[in-house]
Amino acid sequence: MPTAIITGITGQDGSYLAELLLSKGYHVVGMMRRSSVVTFERVQHIQDQIDLIQGDLHDQSSLMDLIEQYKPDEVYNLAAQSFVPTSWNQPVLTGEVTALGVTRMLEAVRLLSPQTRYYQASSSEMFGKVCEVPQSEKTPFYPRSPYGVAKLYGHWITVNYRESYELFAVSGILFNHESPRRGTEFVTRKISYGAARIKLGLAKELRLGNLEARRDWGFAGDYVEAMWLLMQNGKPEDFVVGTGVTHSVREFCEKAFGYLGLDYQDYVIQDPHFFRPAEVDLLVADASRVHKKLGWTPKVDFDGLVEMMVDSDLKRLGGEIT
Repeated sequence: MPTAIITGITGQDGSYLAELLLSKGYHVVGMMRRSSVVTFERVQHIQDQIDLIQGDLHDQSSLMDLIEQYKPDEVYNLAAQSFVPTSWNQPVLTGEVTALGVTRMLEAVRLLSPQTRYYQASSSEMFGKVCEVPQSEKTPFYPRSPYGVAKLYGHWITVNYRESYELFAVSGILFNHESPRRGTEFVTRKISYGAARIKLGLAKELRLGNLEARRDWGFAGDYVEAMWLLMQNGKPEDFVVGTGVTHSVREFCEKAFGYLGLDYQDYVIQDPHFFRPAEVDLLVADASRVHKKLGWTPKVDFDGLVEMMVDSDLKRLGGEIT
């Protein structure tokens, strides 16, 4: 039975990845930060099948203890300060966790279990002010937020450890991936949850920022399969993962509200408070390499994703589509 450590296991991606690895016969160890209130909602249904261990990307010794205890076959580093707007308010924290936290984990692997395969969760936000459309593994990076800059450090330090110490260390440059498990602070879930609340008479409006920003949105459950495939590859390589289709925030609103028989224009208000200091206007993946080399393709399309999220939020709020 192979052993895998997942940092950020209580998050969206961590929970889907844990499910996938359990289905493949892995012993799954999840690292979680110590806090007075711990949210197990996303992994509650599999909590008795996984080991949950306290650790923190701020703390080198906890990472060393974790790697030394389990000597895992694979480490998936999904933990981060992952909300882009927060990275402007807390840029140092974002750098400590999302950038230097990667180095701490790589050091633990290098020193204590160099045979362990390591996956780094890189982000399309590293492309930022894009230099070409679509974006591939060869597209230059131009991050436009402290989060994007921190992710870029994590990406390049992973490359550096691979080349310096011959570790099997890879990065998946994942484009936006969403699900019913997405936090309500993220725009897609904010829309699906807000639309459901309005449909059920629990709210009268939804305030958003830039409606024209365009993203390549896919389903998180599909993307964790790509993470696993990267780790099974014959050699350590980085891959772009996305659908290759782009939609605007406005289109997401139109689809989510329309699915409930509503016109988003009657409820959505653009609020300057939610605009970014430096906007990322267009992200769309050229994922041809991961399709050809690893055989990965997304199963859930844009419409299916939006409907899945709206259905889930309606159910969560106690309503049903009539």
